[in-house]
Amino acid sequence: MTQPSLSPLPTDDLIAEIRRVFNGVELGDGIGLWQAQAIDDYEDEAGQLEARARDEKVDWAAIPGKSLLYCDSSLSFFDADGMRFHLPAFLLAEIAGEERGGGLLFHLTNDTTYALQRFATLSAEQRQCIVHFLKWCLPQERYSLERNDIETALRGDWRNASG
Repeated sequence: MTQPSLSPLPTDDLIAEIRRVFNGVELGDGIGLWQAQAIDDYEDEAGQLEARARDEKVDWAAIPGKSLLYCDSSLSFFDADGMRFHLPAFLLAEIAGEERGGGLLFHLTNDTTYALQRFATLSAEQRQCIVHFLKWCLPQERYSLERNDIETALRGDWRNASG
């Protein structure tokens, strides 16, 4: 069995791919950014519904970077549709170098059943895009502590999306 190439896409190509493969993705009934934050804050159902009213539901690119920064713990509370909708915004923010505390990579490299279920609604193209993002991260100095986790994820959970 041959090992998939670990050569990363150029940054501009990766950004274009993220925008292309997630273009048109809407939140639908998925858990939104502020709703997930309310879940993290142990809000009751009424509080979660109030927070959901603030959520962007149609255009993930319209989510302000400062909202992503404030709600970075929301990554832990998204369902599959919520993850699919918010993932491109978090990916682009990460590429731009906006500090996230490693949360995004943790979720992309965590192989628990719960973590993997949150990627269930990704298309094959979207999964391939995540592989390209992880490969892009490998040579970046800021991810030096996560390299083993990234390589393990590329050999494991994301290998079927490699091409």
